[in-house]
Amino acid sequence: MPDTPRIDPVGAWERYRPDRERPWDIKRVGHLYRRSGFGATHVELEEGVRGGVDAAIDRLLDARPSADLDAAWETLKQSIGATNNGAQLPAGWVYRMLYSTQPLVEKTTLLWHDHFATSNSKVNNAGFMLGQYELMRRHALGNFGTMLRDMSHDPAMMVWLDTIESRRDRPNENYARELMELFSLGIPHPRDASRRNYTETDIREAAKAFTGWRIVSGRDVFREAQHDGGVKTVFGRRGNWNWDDIVRFCLDHEACPFFITRKLYRHLISDIEPPSADLLEPLARQLKDGDYELRPVVERILRSNLFFSEHAYRQKIKSPVEYVLGVVRGLEGHVGTGSRIATSQLARAMEEMGQRVFYPPSVAGWDGGRAWLNAQTFLLRQNLALSLSSTTDDRFGRRTDPATLARRQEKRTNEERVDLFLKVFLQGDATAATRTRLLEYAENAARNRYPAFWSADDAEDQRVRSLCHLVLCLPEFQLC
Repeated sequence: MPDTPRIDPVGAWERYRPDRERPWDIKRVGHLYRRSGFGATHVELEEGVRGGVDAAIDRLLDARPSADLDAAWETLKQSIGATNNGAQLPAGWVYRMLYSTQPLVEKTTLLWHDHFATSNSKVNNAGFMLGQYELMRRHALGNFGTMLRDMSHDPAMMVWLDTIESRRDRPNENYARELMELFSLGIPHPRDASRRNYTETDIREAAKAFTGWRIVSGRDVFREAQHDGGVKTVFGRRGNWNWDDIVRFCLDHEACPFFITRKLYRHLISDIEPPSADLLEPLARQLKDGDYELRPVVERILRSNLFFSEHAYRQKIKSPVEYVLGVVRGLEGHVGTGSRIATSQLARAMEEMGQRVFYPPSVAGWDGGRAWLNAQTFLLRQNLALSLSSTTDDRFGRRTDPATLARRQEKRTNEERVDLFLKVFLQGDATAATRTRLLEYAENAARNRYPAFWSADDAEDQRVRSLCHLVLCLPEFQLC
C-alpha cells in the first residue's frame, strides 16, 4: 500500500461517484458491509448492487432498531446484570451484534469499546459493564464530547481507573492520565512528533479535579467533602477547575479532533499506515466545527473516494469478531427465530482467537492489525470454519449449513457452487487459479467413497460443505 501522504487530501474525502473505472459492484457492496457491519448475506449483496451506493449507505446510517430484538436484549441484559454473570457478557453482546438491524451502530460501539477499553476482570460487575456498553452504543454515532463527559463518571470506568479511590488528600492520577493519553489527545502532537500534547504536571493537576466521586447503590455520586476545590493549572490555564472543565479543555485542545478522526480512519479505512495530518485535516476540522458530532464525519468517510479506493479495500485483517460473525452471516445462521445459534459458543471461539469483548487485555485495548493472525490463531480460524460448515459440531448443528444455502440459491453444479461461495464470502476476490483448484477439488471429491449407509444426497451435501470450508480458509477471507 502506498504511503498515505501520497493520497490527495482534497480528493480523498470527496464523494465517490461510480464510473467505468470505479463501478458500483458487488466488490464495493461487500466492502461497505464488512467495514460498517459484520459482513453481508447473498440477498444483501444483490440488493446493494441493485439499489446503488447512496441507498446502501443510507440504509446503514438510518437503520431502525427492532422492537423484538430490543425486548429480547432487555430480558437478557436484566438476567446477566441481576446474577452478575460476567461469563455471559460476551455472549450477550455477540447475540446483539449478530441479530442487530443496526450493524453500523454495533460496529461503531465495538470501536469505542476498544477506545475506552474497560475490562470486567477488574470491574467485576456485569451491570456496570452493561451500563457502559449502553452508554457507548447511545453515543456511537452521536456526540463524542457528550460520550467523553458521561464516560468520566461512568461506574465501570470509575472502578477500572480508580476514580472511586481518588480524594482530596490523595488524588489518583489513573483516569486523568488515560483521559489525555488514550481517550482524547494521544502523546505526540499531530503535526510535530517531537512535541507532547500534555505534561506530567497537567496530569497531576487534572487528577485533583476528578476527586470526590463515589459509587452509591450502583450510581455515581459526587461528594463535595472529598473533592479538591483548590486552584489548579492545566494546559497553562489556572483556575478552580472541576472534572467537566478538564474534559472541556481536552476537547478544546488542537490535538483532540485529529486523535479521534485518526481512530475513525483506522477503523474504517486502514490500520496499516498512519494517516498524515494533512489527510486528516478536513475530517478533524469538520469534527471540531461540528461540536464533535460523529455521524457527519462517519458518513463523509463512508461516502468518500478514499473509502472505496485500493488504499482501503481489504487493507485490514479481520478481528475474531469480524471473522466469526462474517462466517455466520454469510451462511445465514442468524436467520429464523427457531434455529438461533448459540452465541456463547461463538463468543468462546472469539476468545480463543484473542478477542473477548468486555474483557480487553489492557487499558490500551487490543493491538489489532497483524497481531490478530499467527500460526495458532489461523489454525483456530480454520477449525472453527470447519465446525460451522460441517454440521457435525453439536455446538452449531445445521444452523450454518452451506448445503442448505446452496439449495436455497438453486446452485446445483460444481461451477455454480464454487461461484456462490466465492461471491458470498469474497465477492469474487479470488484468482482464476484459486477458482480452478476449487473446481478440481469438487470434481475429485465426487469420486470419493462414502459410508455405505449414506444416501447420494448425503454424499453430495458433504462435498458442498467441504468446498465451503476451503473457501473460508482462503487467505483472502482473513481480510476485511
